[in-house]
Amino acid sequence: MSKSIPKFKNEDEERAFWSEHDSSEYLNWKSAERVLFPNLKPSTRAISLRLSESLLDALRQMANERDVLYQSLIKIFLQERIEEDFKSRHLPSSG
Repeated sequence: MSKSIPKFKNEDEERAFWSEHDSSEYLNWKSAERVLFPNLKPSTRAISLRLSESLLDALRQMANERDVLYQSLIKIFLQERIEEDFKSRHLPSSG
């Protein structure tokens, strides 16, 4: 656990390093403390998504009823569905 963490040129280099190294060789996780970052905003990336006119109209109507932007509603729907799928795949099987 006495290895020192190298200096990284960028996030991609750091990501590649940690994907191939065990952090327990560099950090003492038993002395780690949990912290919260309430103002931290996740990185975002713009994408292009083709939707049928009818689907887009339905999304806009639903968003208008909820008083949110339709792009925000799409993100909400995606997040909910991903969480639902993740939970269903990680529940202990009964049987």
